[in-house]
Amino acid sequence: MKVHTLAAAALSLLPVCAPAQDKLREPIGINDSVQPSNRISPDDLIAVSVYDAPDLSRKVRVSGDGTIRLPLLSAPVHAAGLKPEELERVIGDAFRNGGILVMPSIAVSVLQYTSRPISVAGAVRHPLTFDASGKVTLLSALTRAEGLTPEAGPDIIVTTPQSDGAPAVAQTIRVKDLMDGSHPELNLALHGGEEVRIAEAPKVFVIGNVKKPGSYVVQDATDLTVLKVLALAGGNLPYTQKEGYIYRETSDGKTKTEIPFQLKAMLDRKAPDVPLKANDLVYFLDNKGRRLTLGTLDRLAGYGASTASGVLIWGR
Repeated sequence: MKVHTLAAAALSLLPVCAPAQDKLREPIGINDSVQPSNRISPDDLIAVSVYDAPDLSRKVRVSGDGTIRLPLLSAPVHAAGLKPEELERVIGDAFRNGGILVMPSIAVSVLQYTSRPISVAGAVRHPLTFDASGKVTLLSALTRAEGLTPEAGPDIIVTTPQSDGAPAVAQTIRVKDLMDGSHPELNLALHGGEEVRIAEAPKVFVIGNVKKPGSYVVQDATDLTVLKVLALAGGNLPYTQKEGYIYRETSDGKTKTEIPFQLKAMLDRKAPDVPLKANDLVYFLDNKGRRLTLGTLDRLAGYGASTASGVLIWGR
């Protein structure tokens, strides 16, 4: 009986190991949002909860050298580079080795990843960079950027860093697939460190003897032709020549090739429609005027780009 009594007395001196929910005082407020488990970096804000020892529980910001300081511990605890569950074990060992707690039970939560920004750039109304806080998805990030501009291209490129130091991974997502809701898996969860880029869509330029010369945004150039562009430009004016020209950049981007097409034969259904590519310049000649030089065409295309942009071309 004495042995049992001594054992019971010894056990009564140890802290209670089983965590009780009513005794847990986590240093997390109602408005705090716990972030997903990622590696901790300097300046991140974390919450350390010590079961049955509320005086040791607190919010603490990781210092510039990657450490945190906790009550009763004589030395700082290194936190940078660890995941929350890994830091829980490190803090528990520190309390145990310091003779402060016999069997500590620790919970670590990240409240703010200030070192894990998400950037949204390119063809959005308000490019920005913000810290990952709360639940962030690709759609919510685009909403923060106030949505896409009319000149936005068909693809979104999301570049995600890798925690093991490997090269970042880039994923291309079609805007249409993301927006129609039929592929919910494309609405990626963003945890910080991602770069979201939306390139401007390429354009085609229409000048010469048409009703609405200018530049036209190409959202899908897979089925773009001379007659479709002519329709978007309001049709040709009287006295348009039978032949027109397409000016297309070469692969080196330094020169342009000239591709003639038979407009009248195409309109009379005696010649096939001619496919176009992004950045083509389509020139409809006036019968009464002389043919313009390529330098003049480039200047007219630039003027059209600044005065008649924003018209969408959707291929079928």
